[in-house]
Amino acid sequence: QVQLVESGGGLVQPGGSLRLSCAASITGFSIRGMGWYRQAPGKQRDLVATMTSTYGTNYADSVKGRFTISRNNARKMVYLQMNSLKPEGTAVYYCNTMDQGYAWGQGTQVIVSS
Repeated sequence: QVQLVESGGGLVQPGGSLRLSCAASITGFSIRGMGWYRQAPGKQRDLVATMTSTYGTNYADSVKGRFTISRNNARKMVYLQMNSLKPEGTAVYYCNTMDQGYAWGQGTQVIVSS
């Protein structure tokens, strides 16, 4: 059974940092492009960052220069380092494949507030 389990969220002040983790029990993980997504209250889920199987990355304009996606194929883990967080970064963060081919996990809540 495929599971996507996100962790690492929390309450952080504007300008602060968090590192999110995603454990992805996906067959063939190393050849799958992975992504982080977020859904703010009352809004649709949006793409935040992606990393291909060959470590190519892409970021939403709103997070470029502040967020970094990475992966560990041996552990089937995906990470999102978030720096210089802004209040508009408040959302539930999810991971999934780049084609969103699996059921969404519970996500991890990030609240950016003073």
